[in-house]
This record gives sequence, structure tokens and C-alpha cells, in this order.
Amino acid sequence: MPRILLVDVDAFFVAVARAVDPAGAGAAPLLIVGGRPGSRGVVCSASYETRAFGVRSGMPISQALRLCPTATCVPVPRTACSDTSRAIRRVLDRFSPVVEGASIDEWYVDLTGTEALYHHEPVDDTARRIREAVFAETGMRVSIGAGPNKLVAKLAAERAKPKPGTGATGVHVVDEGEVLTFMRTLALGDIPGIGPMLQEKLAKVGLVTVADALDARPQDLTRWLGRETAYRVLRKARGESDAAVEPRAPAKQVSREETFDRDIADAPPLHRELLALAHRVAADLRGDGLEARTVTVKVRDRKFTTRTMSRTVDAPISSDAAVAALSRELLDELRRNWSEPVRLAGVALSKFSPARDAEQRELFGVSAAPGSAPGGSQPLDGAALESARDRALSRAVDRVREKFGDAAIRAGAPRAAPLGEKGARKPR
Repeated sequence: MPRILLVDVDAFFVAVARAVDPAGAGAAPLLIVGGRPGSRGVVCSASYETRAFGVRSGMPISQALRLCPTATCVPVPRTACSDTSRAIRRVLDRFSPVVEGASIDEWYVDLTGTEALYHHEPVDDTARRIREAVFAETGMRVSIGAGPNKLVAKLAAERAKPKPGTGATGVHVVDEGEVLTFMRTLALGDIPGIGPMLQEKLAKVGLVTVADALDARPQDLTRWLGRETAYRVLRKARGESDAAVEPRAPAKQVSREETFDRDIADAPPLHRELLALAHRVAADLRGDGLEARTVTVKVRDRKFTTRTMSRTVDAPISSDAAVAALSRELLDELRRNWSEPVRLAGVALSKFSPARDAEQRELFGVSAAPGSAPGGSQPLDGAALESARDRALSRAVDRVREKFGDAAIRAGAPRAAPLGEKGARKPR
């Protein structure tokens, strides 16, 4: 039988914030992670004690503090979160060769075929050993759900979370013969993929729980929902899923964005904020062992109008200098005929390749073939934007921050590379 685990870190952002600042966030039972009081950020995560007041992820900080005025609010410790996530992944990789990252704090682990390796021990024993190993090496508590497929494992992980008053122990196993019984204990809204709009449609015909759907006649479900939706809902209600665990599924993009405490209208402070974001997202990229060819800048004004602009280069980049230079050019282009004050800015990187490809190009002196920018504009050569010195300097900064913390080196004033003929960047 398939043996699939879903490993989920309990209140991940809260746990990391407490580990980073034990005397501050670590001493606050009522904790909100997402921004400082008075900021216009949103709740990224909240401690279980704070959730009892109605505080939820995605809620504006101001609203969360109205519900729980005595809560402590702290920003998201992004670098520490990324480092902790990678450390947990390294532990999981020791238990199975098939591990899929579902998010920064969730991983699917396929133990199918490893029974002999673990001397045919019950899957809940293996899950508890994984839980102990993660805590011993990272200090993070995880909840683990186990089932015959990814859907059931995820639902079981939610049941495993040791929330106050539940009596849960951190591990919940649903055997293949117990799936229908387990599913009948759930609401349809608990199932991933059955969102608010579909829930509302189901409720109008009296379907609120999984048991309601399973007890309904299939022909009635088809009449109420349509053939495709009825089939999808019924499969999920039965706990059926064909999705495979995909090891090392590549991320599509990495991004950083910031909602400012006050709208920014002037170019210099906006450039400084964008520079910091560019350096952070470039560090995230290098931490994942990747380099990128596409840079995207996003800005949102006080009317919540969002504008984005992207640029793709021929040779992939990963250095702070190159990402910052492209980000600034994109921002200036966005702002050329649009000068509304900005409440949010972001930088995203995509179109990845392994960082080792850059090392091989440096070793053999190979550069990517020149191409053209979108729309037939001048060629955009990543090799001209980024030198070996830029990459080496960025890696050195990473090592310093890893040893002494994020504040050890901060981004300085933005420096534009000199322009050559036809607007191409000269190598530095």
C-alpha cells in the first residue's frame, strides 16, 4: 500500500520568530507575525493563543490588533524562515529519496517501498522518529499526517496538529481501509480545492459535510452541480487522489515584496526600498542554488492599482548588483508616465537554471548566445550585466550574513552600471 506523509511545521512563522528573538517574540504568548503595530501589513501567522481571538492569516495588522489589542507584532524573519525550511528539508531527505516541497513549511514524503529499510515498523513509528529528528536538528515542531495518497495525508496532518483542547499528539495515520470513515468526520470546506464559492453552491442544496455528499444520490449531485463538478466533489469526498509525490519539483519564481508604512512618492526613497528587496530576493535565489533570467518589478499605488514589468536576459544572473540594476531600470520605466505614490513594491525572479551552470561557464569561458528583448528592443545580455566579481562578492556577503546575521551587511546606495553603446551595460 502507498505510504504518503505530509509534514507540516506547527505555526511556522511564529516558531521561527520566537527562535530568532527568544527574549521578545519568544516571551509573548499572544504573537502576530507580519508587521509592526501601525504598519499596513497583513498577518502572516499568529500563535494558537492569538487565533482564539479570531485573528487569521491574511487579515490586516490593524484589524488583528483590534481583535487582540495586547498581542505582540513582529515582522516576518524571512531569511531565518528560508534557512529553517532548507534545514528541515535536509532532515526529510535522509528518510526518503522522494520528498516534495509543497510550500516553505510543508513537504510530502513518500515512504512507499521503504518498509524493509525501516524493518517493517508501523508508519506512525517512522513518523514519530521523523518528528523527533526535525526537532533535534532545527528546534521546530512538526505535525505529520499519513495516508494512502497526498489528499488524505494533508487532511490527516491537520487532524494531527496539537491545538489546545484537541488532544492531538502531532501524528495522525489514516490506513487505506479507514479512509471513508475518516472522510465522514470532515466538512466539505476542509477539503483542499473546495473553495468558498463552491462551498456556497453546495450549501444551497444542503451539502455541508462530507457525509452529506457521500449520502446523496450521484444523479442528484450531477443535476445540482454539473457532471464535472459533481465527479470532482465526489472523488474528493471519498478521499481519492492520483497525484504523485514529485521529488524536488522546481519552484516557478522567488519573490520579495514590502507594504510601506507610508506611501512613497519620491524616487530616491523608492529606489532604496527596491534595492533592499532586490538584494533579499537575490540572496533567496542563491540560497536555493539557482540563478534566473527574468526579473519582474511590481508596484501598487494607494488606490490599489497594481502594475508590473518584466525583463528577460540571455544569460542567467544571481548577483545582488545585476538584480538590483535590472530592478531599478524596470521601476524607472514603470514610473516614467505614472507618478502615483506607492504603497507596495516587489521584486520577483523566474526562469531558473542551476547555479552550477554559471560556475561551468566561468571555468570554460562560455557565454550564452545573444538574443533579443521582448518586442524587438536591444539585446539584453545577462553576461554584460554581471561579472564573475559580482557573483563572488554576493557569495561572500551570503557567508558573512550566515555567520553574523542579516544586519551584518546592509545594502548601500544603488549604483548604476555604466552604459555602453546602444544602452547595453558594460562589464565591470
